[in-house]
Amino acid sequence: MKRMTALFSAALLSAGLMSATAHAQEDSAANAAEQTQAAAPAQDFSDAQLQQFADASKEIAVLSQEYTERLQSAEGEDAQQEVRMEANEEMVKVVEESGLDVDTFNAIGQAIQQNPELMQRVQEMAQS
Repeated sequence: MKRMTALFSAALLSAGLMSATAHAQEDSAANAAEQTQAAAPAQDFSDAQLQQFADASKEIAVLSQEYTERLQSAEGEDAQQEVRMEANEEMVKVVEESGLDVDTFNAIGQAIQQNPELMQRVQEMAQS
């Protein structure tokens, strides 16, 4: 159980990394506002969406670890920003290949932080 909690924590950190990188892009201010609004009614996700989130989270956790190590060894702000941008692109690709869009992935991530029952449900999906 601790492993699954760590997995989702890493995935949520990854989602945070995506948001932080997105904020550096010009059109991200509107997206951030939409993401915040999307999180409010976020309790109504389908089983398919939750399964897609669980699957993508596992892959993102691996990417997050890899890019965290690369970020720590990057020297200078420019090199760190390049690593962040690359990590963002890879994580977005994983999310989209899972069948979700980034906004939905982030909304589910926010919802499971606020709802322990939903977190448990997604963890069970990830284990199966």
